[in-house]
Amino acid sequence: MEIKILFSSDSPPLAIFVAAKISGVSFSTDATLSPGSPPTILLPNGSKLQGTFVLLRYIGRVARIPEFYQRDSFESSQIDEWLEYAPIFASGSEFQAACGYVDQFLLHRTFLVGNSLSIADIAVWSGLAGAGPRWESLRRSKKFQNLVRWFNSIFEAYEAELGEVITTYIGKKSSAKAATKVNEHQVSNANPATATFEVDLPDAEVGKVRVRFAPEPSGFLHIGHSKAALLNQYFAERYKGEVILRFDDTNPDKESNEFVDNLLKDIETLGIKYKAVTYTSDYFPQLMEMAEKLILEGKAYVDDTAREQMREERMNGIESRCRNNTVEENLKLWKEMIAGSERGKMCCLRGKLDMQDPNKSLRDPVYYRCNDTAHHRIGSAYKLYPTYDFACPFVDAVEGITHALRSSEYHDRNDQYYRIQTDMGFKKVHIYEFSRLNLVYTLLSKRKLLWFVKNGLVEGWDDPRFPTVQGIVRRGLKIEALIQFILEQGASKNLNLMEWDKLWAINKKIIDPVCPRHTAVIEEKRVLLTLSNGPEDPFTRTIPKHKKYEAAGQKVTTYTKRVWIDYADAELISIDEEVTLMDWGNSIVKDIEKDQQGNIINLTGVLHLEGSVKTTKLKLTWLPDTDELVKLSLVDFDYLITKKKLEENEDFIDVVNPCTKKETCAIGDSNMRDVKRGDILQLERKGYFRCDVPFVNPTQPIVLFAIPDGKQQPVMRFATPEGKH
Repeated sequence: MEIKILFSSDSPPLAIFVAAKISGVSFSTDATLSPGSPPTILLPNGSKLQGTFVLLRYIGRVARIPEFYQRDSFESSQIDEWLEYAPIFASGSEFQAACGYVDQFLLHRTFLVGNSLSIADIAVWSGLAGAGPRWESLRRSKKFQNLVRWFNSIFEAYEAELGEVITTYIGKKSSAKAATKVNEHQVSNANPATATFEVDLPDAEVGKVRVRFAPEPSGFLHIGHSKAALLNQYFAERYKGEVILRFDDTNPDKESNEFVDNLLKDIETLGIKYKAVTYTSDYFPQLMEMAEKLILEGKAYVDDTAREQMREERMNGIESRCRNNTVEENLKLWKEMIAGSERGKMCCLRGKLDMQDPNKSLRDPVYYRCNDTAHHRIGSAYKLYPTYDFACPFVDAVEGITHALRSSEYHDRNDQYYRIQTDMGFKKVHIYEFSRLNLVYTLLSKRKLLWFVKNGLVEGWDDPRFPTVQGIVRRGLKIEALIQFILEQGASKNLNLMEWDKLWAINKKIIDPVCPRHTAVIEEKRVLLTLSNGPEDPFTRTIPKHKKYEAAGQKVTTYTKRVWIDYADAELISIDEEVTLMDWGNSIVKDIEKDQQGNIINLTGVLHLEGSVKTTKLKLTWLPDTDELVKLSLVDFDYLITKKKLEENEDFIDVVNPCTKKETCAIGDSNMRDVKRGDILQLERKGYFRCDVPFVNPTQPIVLFAIPDGKQQPVMRFATPEGKH
């Protein structure tokens, strides 16, 4: 259902546009109301609603976002309170005071109401975004840090949607300019009613665009496929069209139902909304009929030339001796291919295009080859299978695809695609190219990734060292970060070698404001600090897991006379130095005991809780000496290869990283017994981690995977291979 939003061009209702855009409510706009008129929604049945906050509440009720407005009576009333407060940001005299009030309110909160986004957040956010230079100057001054954190976190979560709305209805010189970069797919700063994307699909009509995402089920979805999937969805939404998910299953040697199932899982993870799922194998009968039609029309022929000779002839523009076979001869050999006979297996079907064309893809490409392997969906019904080059233009045309998005690596085959469609008698499907996503130290070839799987150098396709969707999510990447990273590149045709650091930096911005904090001490050579005036009887306190995010929950900390600290910290301490024990207070170290090799084995100190934490150089993480501590295995990973970019003819096996995994034993606070698989947390002063194996019993460690934070790390960081990858 699409609604129409009518408004006056002198006062576009930004909050309504923002709410509709990020909540998935389909809408069109009409800026023809007279100045001073209240914004109006026109429903498909002809009904109307008027008034900014009436319309916001309506969108909140029909939104796809859970609890966008409809909550229990108390929280719904709180949302209404904020809607009444939001107009104050349009008042010049009260603007700064309002910012101060909301900044203080957000001190320990992530959202204005409850623990999730609501139209209250949208109303206040839009008031700030539309305030122009007043808000921008305050953002730069860092005067209201809680408010800026909240404002930026909402933008980062919905960057594509908010960037489009702001650039359209406020203009490129708006206060949100610094935060509204949407790259190639920005909306032009034109009349809101006629704004168009700077990057358009050729001959696209709103409501008639149909695109397809067509992965081959020969591996898991990787980050490169994700770009294709998300761009297809982006253009479908842009033109109010639809996406077809098609499995390109024409090579039974590589494909399986396992890969189909996991691709479906990955596509769901990415949030791709598709109209239907189809398979190229659904069209095998029609493809066979088309092949025979082309034979009869003299546009295809059966060739029994040996593969190497055929390859050489194509390179040199030499016509095959079979090229001028009669239709009868071709049909006879075609039937041998269909039967899978020994004679048929010597043959392939080729298109009769142009052996002299400078574009070698047009030099009589192969359409069909024999293969005895049973197909994962349809068994042994066929002894021959179409090539991608033959099947793709056919199925695109039959399924009514209007625009085929392909990465620019296929550019030389575009003319082949169009020529084959012409020979088949179909209307041309538009090809739209985008640049392939290339990342440093990363292999995106499924053949090469399969080599790592088969040789046991990784655990499987979901290994956290793999660039697959499941792999990087298991490593600790939030899918919102991946989507933001890919959409920031837009549909650009420029070839770029991207750094992983940018992706992980985006991820850090998403996880840091909300992930709970815990404490760990490296087990090797850990040092006991005895506090002579410490508590004789241990006591506990309940403190927040995240000082700025209340929803992260609480944790119980035990305070004892003896505490554990990291050996690396102990090495930095001098006698009589005052240090800070985090979340407790200061201590003065009075004695440092070492063994005969000079290793520190014990520290003695006194609590000095009245001391100022601002004056100490060392802020130490610590754990109480109790039986409640848990075992941890902290796992870090390196790149699978040691070279940023492989040359065209370079063998990846020559640059395989000899050691890509390092495990460190540690002990952690007792609260970590409640951490679940998939939870993301921060170990104070050690970084971010994702739980891969939760607490089972005291003898088994909790396994935590280190999450990169976007700071460049050198390749081959782990000097000792430890006998495994």
